[in-house]
Amino acid sequence: MGDAALLNVPDRDLSSARMAVSRAAWASKYYREFDRDSVLRIAEAVAKAGHDRAAHYADQAVQETGYGVVEHKTIKNRLCTHDLLDYYHDLDLVSPRIDEERNIVELPKPAGVIFALAPVTNPVATVYYKAMLAILSRNAIVLCPHPAAKKCSADAARHLAAAAEAAGAPSGLIQCVENPSVPLVEDIMSSDRINVIMATGGNAMVRAAYSSGNPAIGVGSGNAVAFVDPSANVDRAAKCLVESKSFDNSILCTNESICLTLEENFGNVERALRTAGAHICNETDTDRLRDYLWTERSFNIEAIGKSAVWIADKAGIRVNPATKVLVPVVRRPGQDDLLFREKLCPVLTLTPAVDFEQAVTFSRHASKRGAGHSAAFHGEDRDRLVAFSQAVPVYRVVVNAPCSQGAAGFGTYLPPSFMIGTGYAGRSSVGENVGPQHLVHWTKIAFERDSYADLEGIDLSAVSQPRAAPAPSLTATQTPSPSATPAVDRSELRRLILEELKGLKGDAQ
Repeated sequence: MGDAALLNVPDRDLSSARMAVSRAAWASKYYREFDRDSVLRIAEAVAKAGHDRAAHYADQAVQETGYGVVEHKTIKNRLCTHDLLDYYHDLDLVSPRIDEERNIVELPKPAGVIFALAPVTNPVATVYYKAMLAILSRNAIVLCPHPAAKKCSADAARHLAAAAEAAGAPSGLIQCVENPSVPLVEDIMSSDRINVIMATGGNAMVRAAYSSGNPAIGVGSGNAVAFVDPSANVDRAAKCLVESKSFDNSILCTNESICLTLEENFGNVERALRTAGAHICNETDTDRLRDYLWTERSFNIEAIGKSAVWIADKAGIRVNPATKVLVPVVRRPGQDDLLFREKLCPVLTLTPAVDFEQAVTFSRHASKRGAGHSAAFHGEDRDRLVAFSQAVPVYRVVVNAPCSQGAAGFGTYLPPSFMIGTGYAGRSSVGENVGPQHLVHWTKIAFERDSYADLEGIDLSAVSQPRAAPAPSLTATQTPSPSATPAVDRSELRRLILEELKGLKGDAQ
């Protein structure tokens, strides 16, 4: 990061952010030696604290950003607490693993310090989710919110940090950049004290993370196609689509952007969507909606996360006050129509294909705008399901369920996640739903293939019995006082402080 750009960053903000990274570096060195019971105890305390204030922070997020629905954000916040912990509870990222058949011993090595970006669309759920992943993987985390959501994100991070420290975590394990800006974010991303970046946000920020010089896990935008096959229960499919597209006013990148069916089934889908609460646009409505949503070929950001009724009013379309989703109709599935692009609002484009082959071809091309992300299939024809899934360049296909929730692992058995890996197709390093296992690497001790290795003779006590965290002196929801900070062995503390001083001296040179 160039010094010229940092001239616009207040000294106080720059100093505070760099100090947060330094504190996280210390906390990570201490926390990486905690045992599994201590890690789970801290994770449970943080999950409880987050769950208890899920509704509070959902309301804060909507008030601050103007995006989404409080009730739905509350659900997302809660899903990133106990549900997330339950999913990964039995995943042991602390104990060494011994593979006697292959003569290999594996030792876990946490990343260290995570720098995690949180988008304005899911400001609190992402803070919850990434903090939980850091705790479960024995890493420290410095969270960075979007400037338009910095108050609710920072407040949520402080709340989780207090709960973690009360449960025995070292001070500085969870921190948040209070006043984020682009130059400040780029400065932190390039710091040699950052071990991995978790980038969730716009494509430009994700690309910046990959260009920072530090390892990064980035995810791209979506543009999910939902294919409704004639074999589908059309009423059930329409209900899923409307439920998904209206959830949190379609702010999730896993939401369906296009509803595709065959010409023979078009009338049934149109009727079912209307019954489920959608407004089917006529040609005039469709033109008005297109003109409102795109200005000079860029999406109108004021529509993001707003309700269907609000958008209809702005576009000059008369709708029933109970309308949940707007459905513009494009009679030919071509690539040049702006309505076939991603829309983070409850607008679902409906289009028919003449046959299944054309449907697959269109889906493949439309999904390239959200390459590696998600798609949905409604129907009972398994051959078509497999053909569709093979052809479309995505890494998750949700079947007969809402894609918004299903692709994110809520309502399906996919890992619960607010980082949807888009893999090689989407120019990402991860193609899975990102979890704590992506934040730990393993040192492998490998013996000669054809020889006998007495693995039981290897003393793993230093690894298999790491230090236990101090017993918590407060409840998980209380704010710890300085006296509640875990005690550290004096010699260990002296060593860590000396390492910090050496690092600061090096930075100054």
